[in-house]
Amino acid sequence: MKITKISQLTGNTNTLELNVTLEQLQRFENRVNTGEYLQTIFSQLTKEEREFILTGITPTEWNEIFN
Repeated sequence: MKITKISQLTGNTNTLELNVTLEQLQRFENRVNTGEYLQTIFSQLTKEEREFILTGITPTEWNEIFN
């Protein structure tokens, strides 16, 4: 599924193709109420992909800014 987010670091609009389901995205949106951890909801994703879902920051942006 294509996920589009605005990077909290650069303000750029970024899109990544991620292996997530609509149900997972709904659980993510509801995590404040349930206390469910991002790592539990998206256990199949890498930490970089989970970071993107949370902040919109891509691995490329991290490398360019914090290299």
